[in-house]
Amino acid sequence: MTGAVPDDDGLLMGSRLTSEQVWQALAKASFAVLGYVTPAGEPRSSGVVYKTVGRRLYVAVAPDSWKAKHVAASGRVAVTVPVRRGGILSLVAPIPPATVSFHGTAIVHPAGSPEVRSLLTRLGSFIPAERRTSGSIIEILPEGEFVTYGLGVPLSKLRDPAAARGRGSATSEGRT
Repeated sequence: MTGAVPDDDGLLMGSRLTSEQVWQALAKASFAVLGYVTPAGEPRSSGVVYKTVGRRLYVAVAPDSWKAKHVAASGRVAVTVPVRRGGILSLVAPIPPATVSFHGTAIVHPAGSPEVRSLLTRLGSFIPAERRTSGSIIEILPEGEFVTYGLGVPLSKLRDPAAARGRGSATSEGRT
């Protein structure tokens, strides 16, 4: 028995986490894979470093980068955050990370804009001093649901998809 419970679709789903627990995991991590589409509709993904402030993720990018241009064109992104797990054991054994995935709205704030200036204090040292006047910031607001795998699940349960997966609200205190 996995301890899994049925979700809204009748599929079994693993450990229940609160939205707050997922946000705590996102706040501890700093790397994500950002998915977006080009203006021609071609899918792209890029690794990014981010910081959470409140219930949003912020990514610093060069204003002339493909990420800034393509994300600004559609305003839609998909994000997957690998969450390191396994502690010291992960140094000697190949333990896959847990993941948190979601889609959301993204706003590219141009370098020097009032929004970027007001964010700089909240983002602290996330943006190096030499890039504070020249870098753009992508603000990501998660929507819908978080989809998790392995988050809050013992390592022994990772091979059981029914026990390892979770789903829940990205925007409220719903359970995932």
